[in-house]
Amino acid sequence: MPEDEPAVRVRDVRLSYGDTVAVDGVDLTLAAGESIALMGPSGSGKSSLLHCLAGVLLPDSGEVSVLGRRLADSSEAQRSAFRLARMGMVFQFGNLIPELTLLENVMLPVQLLGSRAREAATRAHEVLEALETDHVSHRRAGAVSGGQAQRAAVARALVHRPSVVFADEPTGALDSVNADRVLDAMLALTADLGSVVLIVTHENRVAAHCERLLTMQDGRLAVSPVP
Repeated sequence: MPEDEPAVRVRDVRLSYGDTVAVDGVDLTLAAGESIALMGPSGSGKSSLLHCLAGVLLPDSGEVSVLGRRLADSSEAQRSAFRLARMGMVFQFGNLIPELTLLENVMLPVQLLGSRAREAATRAHEVLEALETDHVSHRRAGAVSGGQAQRAAVARALVHRPSVVFADEPTGALDSVNADRVLDAMLALTADLGSVVLIVTHENRVAAHCERLLTMQDGRLAVSPVP
């Protein structure tokens, strides 16, 4: 990908569910290394847009390119492989596998990409340590606190050093102190990687951690200053 090419480019993207318009003609560019908050009321289209950017959904019309790759040109299996290799995904409730330890959860992306267990464990320990969670890495995901689980979820999203990170309400289940610590750690790690980060949130205090704020209303995008 050329150095001056945006990490993510969106052109006139539209998506509907039946008669309901979720994304209505969005144009957007995200540069490598920047952090962006995407805000808006429930039903404004935030998560639908994020899913289009990640290739989970294909828009009805328009174009989404990530790291120079047009997502619509790939099959569902190819998009899934691309997400695994180049993207990190963080969800509101972590979505960890409760029967596995935190370490095993974090190792998964690296192992799925072909690394041996020892290398995957080393990488996972490094990221968990950066997120101040390595001391409980041996505990099962279903037996740790919400803050520890969410830190592990962030570690899992970053362990394979993705170029693009999408986070959908990543601190929605956390108290304000833990939310701030998780966000600070996530943004510090992604800054070191040079990754672009897009965080979907409804909280001004979460958006204040980011460099740029985007606001959605009725499927349309407006640019606002960070609060």
